Amino acid sequence: MRVKGKSIIVTGSGGGIGEGIARRLAEEGAQVIVNDINAAMGEKVVADIVKAGGTASFFAADVTKSADVKALVDAAVQRYGKLDVMVNNAGWTHRNRPALEVTEEDFDKCYAVNMKSIYLSTIHAVPVFRANKGGSFINIASTAGVRPRPGLTWYNGSKGAVIITSKSLAAELGPDNIRVNCLNPVFNPDTGLSAEFAGGPVDEERKAKFRASIPLGRFSTALDVANAALYLASDEAAFISGVCIEVDGARCV
Repeated sequence: MRVKGKSIIVTGSGGGIGEGIARRLAEEGAQVIVNDINAAMGEKVVADIVKAGGTASFFAADVTKSADVKALVDAAVQRYGKLDVMVNNAGWTHRNRPALEVTEEDFDKCYAVNMKSIYLSTIHAVPVFRANKGGSFINIASTAGVRPRPGLTWYNGSKGAVIITSKSLAAELGPDNIRVNCLNPVFNPDTGLSAEFAGGPVDEERKAKFRASIPLGRFSTALDVANAALYLASDEAAFISGVCIEVDGARCV
């Protein structure tokens, strides 16, 4: 098992990509803390993991609130004796529309969930990692942060910020044996935010438009992203830091 015994937090893992990551890590022996603001969804993921023979527990926390993130990190240490990896997966987007039509409220929420959460996890997890002589952050960014499209300008910017911040943290925290990496998924029509990304119902016409931009000819799945997260969380990636792995089928436009 590639992450056997590792204590790992996965934020926003009550569904979608986060759920896929939590399940995959648990399959490979991790002790997972499933985090979400939706307790019912999070508890269901935990129940499914445990039923499959894995180790997991749920902790409700809002990743935009400092006290909640501190409590989440503390819970991992209390339950599993340590924290090895923090997967910052929780994300949000404004609806696909012209930049001038996005409200200030939507802008603030997008940056709070996508970027402030990275700040808070750093503030609260780094002291724990330092005490343990090392640790790993895996930040879920987006291919939108490197190849932006019109209509998602402020979301694109928030994910670009996640990417460059992760690279900067990798350089700064490397002497503490703390690794920081990113994953950049491409559009997945099965996530809860897909209609927001698409700017409307994800019908066959919209799917075809997005699929046409992916040379491998299909959308990413939660498992695709989870397998990449598994590698970065494992000791196989012990010398990998400051990188962004694009899980996007070579998306070209």
